[in-house]
Amino acid sequence: MKGAPLVEALRSYSGAKVSLVHTGQHYSANLSDLFFDQLGLPRPEVNLGVGSDSHVRQIARIMEGLQDYFVHVQPDVVVVVGDVNSTLAAALVANKLMLPLAHVEAGLRSFDRSMPEETNRVLTDAVSHLLFTTEPSANENLKREGIGEGKVHFVGNLMIDTLQKHRPKAIALRMPRSLGLQPRNYALLTLHRPANVDTFAQLRRILSALEWIQKEMPVVFPMHPRTSERIYQFGFETVLKGMTGLRCIEPMGYLEFLGLMDGAAVVLTDSGGIQEETTCLGVPCLTLRNNTERPVTVNVGTNELVGNDPERIIAGVSKVLSGSWKKGRLPDAWDGHAAKRVADVLLAADYHQQSYR
Repeated sequence: MKGAPLVEALRSYSGAKVSLVHTGQHYSANLSDLFFDQLGLPRPEVNLGVGSDSHVRQIARIMEGLQDYFVHVQPDVVVVVGDVNSTLAAALVANKLMLPLAHVEAGLRSFDRSMPEETNRVLTDAVSHLLFTTEPSANENLKREGIGEGKVHFVGNLMIDTLQKHRPKAIALRMPRSLGLQPRNYALLTLHRPANVDTFAQLRRILSALEWIQKEMPVVFPMHPRTSERIYQFGFETVLKGMTGLRCIEPMGYLEFLGLMDGAAVVLTDSGGIQEETTCLGVPCLTLRNNTERPVTVNVGTNELVGNDPERIIAGVSKVLSGSWKKGRLPDAWDGHAAKRVADVLLAADYHQQSYR
């Protein structure tokens, strides 16, 4: 989702050659292959197909595959996006091969080192030569970590580029009505972070809030494979079956999910990207975490942090139902043109300078 507009922007320039590498980190067809089709991405030159495993094994396999490919093609610059294991793996390989590295979505910090993504972000930024940021807090974080301002470029948000381009197609799908729902009269839930789903007590706390919410409005729950496994493991299937207002469905394609999110009265999530997308859409968002690496969505947008405390979750939904949720606004530079700004910097850089080695 973040790479699609950048690939398109770079390929619009004559003479710019772009090689797309898919690591296969997300192994569900609904969570990976479908995105390529819906976003109009060309098939990658390489698909490493690493699949699911422990963090260490997954990163190691990605690094092995990328080393062979980078040595073969000798890119002028390696561009990584986000904060997943693939991001860190590619950054480390580029560093060891002395290849220039650019990080899109740099500088975001939750200041919670228990999150694997936080370690990925910090380490990737530390070895990057070009750092592209989405919000002012990211620039402040990088400055505090000693990264020179000349390396940092505030460009906006590539995910918002993708959303704005594909929103009309998502709306045309009429997803709420296809599920028998009225727009602005249902809640949308996503849940997958280990801190929320990997322990019996924490998951049960969230489900107790869900029991109340689904009595007030229908709740649509596209269930992540990890969450589905934990619900089965902890024996919560009966609890879910007793919630008549809850609609558990399979993971969805990007356009289908965007269509549901656009029509929701409120979104409850522990995802990072959804905090940004709901702010862009003007949809109230309750983040089921106690921290966020995207504070602009709270300070400027429609997002609030409620953690996994049932009382705070219920209070937040009640606030939405009463019509007293904040309106929010679109953050600076979230205008659908971030990819062009990134491409302009990438193509203007002289990667033969010593500062890039």
